[in-house]
Parts: sequence; C-alpha cells; structure tokens
Amino acid sequence: MLAAPKIDAFLPPRRILMGPGPSDVHPQVLAAQARPTVGHLDPLFIGMMDELKQLLQYAFQTRNEMTLAVSAPGSAGMETCFVNLLEPGDTVIVCRNGVFGERMRQNVERCGATAITVDNSWGEPVNPQQVEDALKANPQAKYLAFVHAETSTGALSDAKTLCALAQRYGCLSIVDAVTSLGGVELRVDEWGIDAIYSGSQKCLSCVPGLSPVSFSPKAVERIKARQRPVQSWFLDQSLVMSYWSGGAKRSYHHTAPVNALYALHESLRLLAAEGLEQSWQRHKDMHQLLKQGLTGLGLEFVVAEPHRLPQLNSVYIPQGGDDAAVRKQLLEQYNLEIGAGLGELAGKAWRIGLMGYAARRENVALCLKALQTVLG
Repeated sequence: MLAAPKIDAFLPPRRILMGPGPSDVHPQVLAAQARPTVGHLDPLFIGMMDELKQLLQYAFQTRNEMTLAVSAPGSAGMETCFVNLLEPGDTVIVCRNGVFGERMRQNVERCGATAITVDNSWGEPVNPQQVEDALKANPQAKYLAFVHAETSTGALSDAKTLCALAQRYGCLSIVDAVTSLGGVELRVDEWGIDAIYSGSQKCLSCVPGLSPVSFSPKAVERIKARQRPVQSWFLDQSLVMSYWSGGAKRSYHHTAPVNALYALHESLRLLAAEGLEQSWQRHKDMHQLLKQGLTGLGLEFVVAEPHRLPQLNSVYIPQGGDDAAVRKQLLEQYNLEIGAGLGELAGKAWRIGLMGYAARRENVALCLKALQTVLG
C-alpha cells in the first residue's frame, strides 16, 4: 500500500488579478460559494436556478427561454453552441482576428462542417464588408460565427452590425461573449443574436468553471430539427434543458456544481444591483484612467482607440523590456498579475485586465505605480 502523502492545506495568497482572466472575485461571491451544499434536485436549489436564469436573461438582455449556465468553463460554452447547432456538411462563415476565432474554426471542423474564414489582422476588429463579401460568395452558409471581444488582442467587434448581416443573408449568428458580458454593451434580443456563450470568470467576477449560454427561438428550432443526435451527450441541450426548466419537477441530467452556481447567482445579483449600463460605464471610466497612466509611461496600445476593449488592455512591451521578468516582479513584489501575449503577440505585448470587480480605482493606481517602479 502506498503511504499517505503528508501535504499541508493549500493557502493561496490574495492576488490582485489584472490579467485576461480569471478576474478578482468579489468577497460576497467567495462567501456565497462557502454556503452549505444542498442536493442538486433540492426544491430550494431549483428555486435558486430559476432566479439564476432570470439574472442571466438580464445580463444578456434576452427573453430567450433556453438561457442557462453550462457546468463547465467558457470553452465548453463555445462547444455547446457549435455541437448543438452544426451538422456534417453545414457551411459556417468564421471570423478570425485572434486566438479565439481560430478556436471557433476548429470547432466547426470537428463537427464535420465546412469553415469559410474571414481573416483580419491581430488587433483589428472583424471587418463587416469582408463578412458581407463572404456571405455573398457562399449563399449555402447557415451560420456566421465571430468573437465579440477578442481576449487575445483586446479588440471589440461590431456585433450589432455583424448580426444584422447574418439575418440579411439567412444565417444564424454564433457569438463569443466570454470577455464582453457585463463589461461592454451587449443586447442579445435587440441585435438578433441566435447563440451566445460567455464565462463566469471575466467581467462577471465569479469563480472560473461556468459558462452562461443563450439560444434564440430560431436556434432552438434548428436544434429540434437536427437529423443526427448531438455528438456530445453531456452538452446536448435537448437533455440539459429538462434539468434547467420544467417547473418544480426536474429531470436528472448531471450533478450540477452546486456551490459554484451559488457564486454565479451572487455575482449576477451584484451586477443587477449595480445596473448593466452603470457597469459598462464603470469599465469605460477605469479604462480611461489606466490609459492616461500607461500612455504617461510610454506604453503603446495594440488596438486603435475606437475598437479598444475597456476591460482588456493590450500594450506593447517596451524595447528592451523582459516580458517574463516584469510579470514575475509584479507578482512577487506586488501580488499583482497581468497577462502575457498570446499567439502572434506572445513576447510582444502584455494584457492588462479591468474586469468586473477588478475595475476599481485602487487597482488602476496600484498597477500604474508597480509598472512605473518595475520598468524604472
């Protein structure tokens, strides 16, 4: 028999999370997660799930009945949208202007569908004219997929215009809102978004591990009309919805992450108490403060100002700057985490997050002071 390992309890330090996610978690959200665990079919828990659904509908600005939290992180939310909607042989226009648009393409191909890519440079938003050209050239396309807020670069695309194009050419839209939900304007019903997914750990300032999703009535009809079963049993929404809706009696699908859902409920309750528009404005205000300070330090933004995400600020590493050494100093000396560049920006840029609870004046002040000291 193996001897029992002698390991002490894990006691992490209190970091200030100003990277691309996870973000700082509100103390009330952490406290909510520590509440007593109940059964996932307990009547009181089911009542909380109903409230959670209402709160998600508010955050997404939708009346979609099929609105819920997938019991897995945002990547599973992405896969949920693709595997439920796509069937082999479908054609999808996929917009790529960073890492996560490419992940969409990979999902399309794993579903046996064909991806027609529309590419824009890293740091630029998706170009609506290029999208329209692709839609005209591919009348067989059933879906348009794009990232609203590209986390790898900090670029914000015009979701309203892109979804209008999808509707004009008879496509359903699939939208990545992992970094945008709660941080910038997002209106699912008004903009005509058909399938959308997000993550709990970004501007919602919840613990990682949950993915809010929402499907329009048109998307639900498409799911019901499938010729083949969804390739993933766990993510099959025709099964999951019997757990998330159906009155007091719910069908067992899986053991939900009870305490994590407590946390999401509390984070969404706090968002509703602040107000969506107020949250969007707070992110803008904190971005302006951070921008002034970063510019004063001589740092240049990757994304042009009209398309810049307030909650994800990508800046070029100054000439001669040591990427890893700077981030290590910030972590060790200030308990402050900022993010490294991804993909084409690896080793060339830092990603500084102002997401949810992290978008506070004291965080901006600390980040600027720490960077000033470390950069000399």
